[in-house]
Amino acid sequence: MFEYALYLSLKAKGKEVKIDDVTCYEGPGTRPRQLDVFGITYDRASREELTEMTDASMDALSRVRRKLTGRRTKAYRERDINFDPLVMEKDPALLEGCFQSDKYFRDCEGRVREAYRFRGIESGAFPLPEDYLRLEKQIEDCQSVSVHIRRGDYLDESHGGLYTGICTEAYYKEAFARMERLVPGALFFLFSNDPEWTREHFESKNCVLVEGSTEDTGYMDLYLMSRCRHNIIANSSFSWWGAWLNENPEKKVIAPAKWLNGRECRDIYTERMIRL
Repeated sequence: MFEYALYLSLKAKGKEVKIDDVTCYEGPGTRPRQLDVFGITYDRASREELTEMTDASMDALSRVRRKLTGRRTKAYRERDINFDPLVMEKDPALLEGCFQSDKYFRDCEGRVREAYRFRGIESGAFPLPEDYLRLEKQIEDCQSVSVHIRRGDYLDESHGGLYTGICTEAYYKEAFARMERLVPGALFFLFSNDPEWTREHFESKNCVLVEGSTEDTGYMDLYLMSRCRHNIIANSSFSWWGAWLNENPEKKVIAPAKWLNGRECRDIYTERMIRL
């Protein structure tokens, strides 16, 4: 979603832009693309274009030239996790990175919001199950607060401990208490990839555990998050977008003060976020 928002921003500046939606979505364990739920389209980069941009042709002449003079790649990797202005200036370039900041698309925010309407749900092409329809009605009729609790891959030490120890039970308890002071009568809707753990640690009389989505239907949770009046997010782009798509002008959004261990991530935060 961050990549497509950048795509729209660059297009708005008059640039010719294409998206590589193949390279990072091949092989086992990759997440499915789910942008279809928004009913959006984009220009796709062909394998031939990617080969040309990375100077990766395997013909004999190209291989010899690379040995003699080095690779002439046009790839440019985002400098770090924060907003990199060079991303907006490089041309031609194969841009690589996460682009996780609204600074990349603030100048076309309206266009991004229009693109990220859940047209598939509205049209019935991606119908919500009955349980989710009932939850949507409940969310609309109360002081609803989405709470994203991400576990699963975030507990995996193979990431070098980037995500561990940030969104702890203490963080959520403080976030609950802060939100209850800001939003009297708050009802918390819990979204997690570990519902059993979440039920054990957080479910109470003012909490509703949302269950039923899978890796292939994560858009259902994203949709309900965006329908809540307020949001408590994890250090995750999934709940970041759930909060950003929330159109309540009075929304309160609570986020962890640290996003990644060992890295300063100042530009992931929006002006509306309360950092704990």
